[in-house]
Amino acid sequence: VQLQASGGGFVQAGGSLRLSCKASGIHFGINTFGWYRQAPGKQRDLVGSITSSGSANYADSVKDRFTISRDNVRRTLFLDMASLKPEDTAVYYCHTFHRDRNFWGQGTQVTVSS
Repeated sequence: VQLQASGGGFVQAGGSLRLSCKASGIHFGINTFGWYRQAPGKQRDLVGSITSSGSANYADSVKDRFTISRDNVRRTLFLDMASLKPEDTAVYYCHTFHRDRNFWGQGTQVTVSS
């Protein structure tokens, strides 16, 4: 299983970014996927997740600003981030659980300046 994340970058507060995570080695359509983030010196926290049916849920800190979606044909997970804040600065990871194991993407840095 491989998860390849991309799309991070530097953006000013109030701006937007889209992260992508392309998966291989699994039956993409039946898996639940999540996005996590880890700021310097802090634990890795769940941003949100999306089920195989497309139902998404979010952490309170990003609700109404972030949207998780999936394209089962392209085997890709997305995280659309809007109204970004400096406190959203972190390394973002995509995640899935497959055959009793956790799999993580390599992480992509998002930096939001004030």
